[in-house]
Order: sequence, then C-alpha cells, then structure tokens
Amino acid sequence: MSSLHPVPEPLAHLVGEWRVTRTVRDLADGSEGHFSGTTLFSPLPAPDEGGLLHHESGVFTWHGTARPAERTLRFLPGATPGTARVEFADGRFFHDLDLRSGRHATDHPCAADLYRGEFEVDDADHWRSRWRVGGPAKDLLLVTEYVRAARGPAVTDRPGPSTPPGRPGA
Repeated sequence: MSSLHPVPEPLAHLVGEWRVTRTVRDLADGSEGHFSGTTLFSPLPAPDEGGLLHHESGVFTWHGTARPAERTLRFLPGATPGTARVEFADGRFFHDLDLRSGRHATDHPCAADLYRGEFEVDDADHWRSRWRVGGPAKDLLLVTEYVRAARGPAVTDRPGPSTPPGRPGA
C-alpha cells in the first residue's frame, strides 16, 4: 500500500466522475456481494453553492441476483476549513469528513446499528472507504474503491446543462 495523500480541500478533490467497486461481506455467514458503477460529484445549486451532490448508480449483485442500485448524498463545506459535512439526500447528518492527513475515521449511529467508517486517499485519482456495520442483526464490512474517471470543473464553477448518469437497464 502506498503512503497516504493529504487532501487540503475535500470538495475540490472529489468533484468529477469516479468509477466505483464495492465489496459487501456478511461477516456472520461469509456471504459476499458486489457493486459496480459510477459516482458523480457535481456542484449543488443555490442555496447550497460550494457543496457537491454525490450521485452513485450501478449494479449490486447479492446471492447471485443483480439489481440496479443508486444513492444520493450531499457533501457541504464543513465547520472547519478543509473539512466536509456529509448529509443524506433529505438533509439528515451522515458523517463528517476530514482528509487533510489523507485518512479519516468516523462513526454513524443508526437505530440499533453502528457504522464505523474509515477513508483513505492513495493519490489524486484513487481513494477508498471501509464501513464496518454492527448491530443486533448486522455484521457487515463494506469496502469501496474509487478511481477517477475524469476531472470535473472546479467546485465554484456553475453547473452547465448536463445529463444525469444513466441507470442500469435504462
């Protein structure tokens, strides 16, 4: 593994399109699923200027069955310069993100479950997240690899006309 890559401004670093692969492992029974797709980080419109919309879409395969999958998050400037606040699409807080050292750990309590996340940046075009999910009915490990597909506009640029990422099977 290479050394970590410090990221002084996470929103500027993330903007653009990323190829995504994710492994989901059920640690209780050993079963494993896979996600493959893309994540597009694009500038949010007013009043959230300076933030990014994170839209992930692809195919998730679990127990031999492949299904379309997608999610949307919002990445906003954090309270401290060089950090970000990550929210669900509906505005609920998910977690903070501080990649200034190239690594960040965070927790997200969700009902009876606890999500423990770790983020690592290898270089300008490669980063990963690991989420360990534990609870009464869950014992999962989710590892996601991100590889930059193309550089996007600066975070402060206004978005132009665009076509949202296609959904699998569409």
